[in-house]
Amino acid sequence: MTYLELSEDGGGSHKFYEVIVAGAEVTITYGRIGEPGQVKVSAFPTEAKARAAAAKKVAEKTRKGYAPAVRGVRLRRAVTRRAIASSRSTAQQAPVLWRFHSGAPAFGIFIDRERCWVGNQRGDVYTVGHSGTVTGRFRLPDGVKCIVADDFWIYAGCDDGRVYDLSGKVPRSAYEISADVDIYWLDIHDGVLGVSDRAGRVTAIDYEDEFQWARDGSGDSAWMVRCDQDSVYFGHSGGVARYDVSDGSRIWESKAADSVLFGWQEEHSVYAGTGRRTVHRLAKADGRVEAVYQCDGVVYSCATSPGGQHVFAGDNHSSVYCFDASGERLWKLATGCGSAFSMQFLDDRLYIVTTDGSLACIDAGEAAITAARSGSVPQALDVKAAASLEAVEPSIVLETASEPGDGIVVECVSEGERLRVRVVSPGYETWNVQFPKDVREAGARYLVDGVRPAGRGGFYRAYGEIRRLL
Repeated sequence: MTYLELSEDGGGSHKFYEVIVAGAEVTITYGRIGEPGQVKVSAFPTEAKARAAAAKKVAEKTRKGYAPAVRGVRLRRAVTRRAIASSRSTAQQAPVLWRFHSGAPAFGIFIDRERCWVGNQRGDVYTVGHSGTVTGRFRLPDGVKCIVADDFWIYAGCDDGRVYDLSGKVPRSAYEISADVDIYWLDIHDGVLGVSDRAGRVTAIDYEDEFQWARDGSGDSAWMVRCDQDSVYFGHSGGVARYDVSDGSRIWESKAADSVLFGWQEEHSVYAGTGRRTVHRLAKADGRVEAVYQCDGVVYSCATSPGGQHVFAGDNHSSVYCFDASGERLWKLATGCGSAFSMQFLDDRLYIVTTDGSLACIDAGEAAITAARSGSVPQALDVKAAASLEAVEPSIVLETASEPGDGIVVECVSEGERLRVRVVSPGYETWNVQFPKDVREAGARYLVDGVRPAGRGGFYRAYGEIRRLL
């Protein structure tokens, strides 16, 4: 047995790696120090080959700075939880159509045409239909910081320092934030991950889960990061900045919106909700202030309708607001279920996740809002999860397949010290494939539902279920 740790000062890496050889079988356990970690078991033809494979793994980790250690001496690092300060709104009640209590404070949300996603600080992620029926449940190892989408893929940033792909039946670890345990927020565009953190730093990680660049901001507590094809937009206690996604060069910085607590983006603008009771709209091109939306409390979250026609905000007094594009306040109403940590608008519905752990659907249509402002609101449906709904946890265990069928065959190959995955099926470029690192094994072939070229080209992204091809 070999046990190694890598622990860096200043909030850097804090990980362990254990290799056990038992006969012709090698068991590798790895993860954050103080946590159980993930386990991968590999069988080899002979004991000698098993020992050689184990020695290679240990050598790789040693070159990366891991050193022999004693388990239990170093402790798990503390994780920062977002402050939960919320009071009851004095405004009239919003027209809430339904609400689902997830069981713990929540600020992970994503809404698409098929379903609503909510992730809470206990690590539970639920999917709920638009009519208010719970359809699925995942259980991640730690609290969910946020949920974001990148084309077909849905990702959850977790307090264990990992980003999980929730697009399949089983959550798979897609990225590991080795620079920091403490994720504050993340966003992904075309496979490139942007991460903001407690220290006020922004980091970019590529589709292979490999570090690209990091920049320190002029403040701390970086709650805002938004990514598009060209840039990363980053907000913290000192302001908002734009960085080039390819090399991290700073394009502009604005201190007009400070104490930033949340970010949103449209095609030409970024929105920063602040502790100064405002939402600022900044031009992506040069950072100039285009509009300011004034609220009555600290702004925890914001969102827009398509094209920024309407701007929504949630404050720390359990109120939600709607403004027109120019900044005029149209209405303010009470959620009735806590302050909105995150929100999203779709088809005249405003979806929020709150400090009391609720996912709520608010009818933001003109008729419903007019009725609510006169005191008439519908009876909200309280959604319950079925007791038999089983939580699906992350796994590195794969189902197997003996024939390719209609799937795409990919193969894991060694490239120096790294393992890459490439498409074997005919008709594809010799590009690398974005593929979970935890299930890669040199020489193994896998069957995936399909692959799509990245928007920027140069690599493929696997989607659907992953099976080991026998």
